[in-house]
Amino acid sequence: LRRVCVPVPEFVTGFLEHTPTHGALLPTLADYIQRKTSLKLSEGDFDVSALPDHLRMNFSVVDEKGRELGMGRDWNTLKKQLGSAAQLTFRSNSPSIEKSGLKQWDFGDLPETLTFTKDGHQLTGYPALEDQIDSVAVKLFDTVAEANDNHRKGICRLMRIELKEQMKQLEKGLPNFNQYALLLRNIISPDELKDDMLTAIADRAFIGEDELPRSNDAFMKLKQRARARLPAVTDAMTRQAQAIANEYQALVQQQVKMPATVNRLKRDCEQQIGLLVYKGCFTQTPWEYLQHVPRYLKGLRLRIEKHPSNTERDGKHAGSVGLIWQRWQDKVSALHAAHKPISPALADYRWLIEELRISLFAQELRTPFPVSTKRLDKVWSELEG
Repeated sequence: LRRVCVPVPEFVTGFLEHTPTHGALLPTLADYIQRKTSLKLSEGDFDVSALPDHLRMNFSVVDEKGRELGMGRDWNTLKKQLGSAAQLTFRSNSPSIEKSGLKQWDFGDLPETLTFTKDGHQLTGYPALEDQIDSVAVKLFDTVAEANDNHRKGICRLMRIELKEQMKQLEKGLPNFNQYALLLRNIISPDELKDDMLTAIADRAFIGEDELPRSNDAFMKLKQRARARLPAVTDAMTRQAQAIANEYQALVQQQVKMPATVNRLKRDCEQQIGLLVYKGCFTQTPWEYLQHVPRYLKGLRLRIEKHPSNTERDGKHAGSVGLIWQRWQDKVSALHAAHKPISPALADYRWLIEELRISLFAQELRTPFPVSTKRLDKVWSELEG
């Protein structure tokens, strides 16, 4: 990168002279370099963690009377330490866009950004809906990611309010709910399971892959599609819940037969089950992968069945999968610690590991595409590159 941004002083001067003073630094810098050179860059290509402290922005958080509440070079850490005191003070210094107690889209169009001036400084907030359980609110958020996450949940809540009759029918009783709730009761309580499934159904039926609306017109069009999709999504979700519960129950019965000496296999089983079936799994598992969870559970059951006659082979494969899983887990943990987002490709890699388990321990179940340790290593190299 340094080799193409030369001479460095002139390159930096050009960036400062031709770049607006507002907006996030890293994506703006990446765009400028891409325009001036042949390099294709994104915000994620910059390793901010490698910067020495003296090159980092120093933040000072003050209250309304100018008294310093805290100082540091890590904004996210400051926000955690100071809580609400470190949030941008939008309410008293921005146009009156924030509203609460909303039960219909009667607040006009919602811009993606809102720029205003406070104490001579230009600030940018990101308007979005916020779920308040029995209503929604329009709020300004500090980041795009935070705004998008809340807006999706807010849209779902507003849609549930708009389609309250249909949702009431589902709340009274999901098809065959007692059957799979009984099988999963040791992990998820019936009430938690129902709430989780209803939230997942709402997200898939009301939004799915559609663009999040920012106007009443777009919201009403989405509502028409949502109403039509709700029965099919409900049916699909309940079938998946039944399939997951059945495979989970069969797996538990197989676990009971495991000898006390197979400690590694027991640990692997407990870890994998905990990553597939847990409180919130229907909401947190991407829709495209939820359908495969029964197969992953069955694959684990077949591994247990085969273990007595394939002990050495099982141990070898378990070691390979363990290294790949740890590599992924370390990367995700590091990103969380640095307050950085998880890319979609990195999130999907977690499910490639599940397919690898199938290919190694339960080949008869087949995978939807070729998978091996070498293929996963190649994908990892591409992620790292």
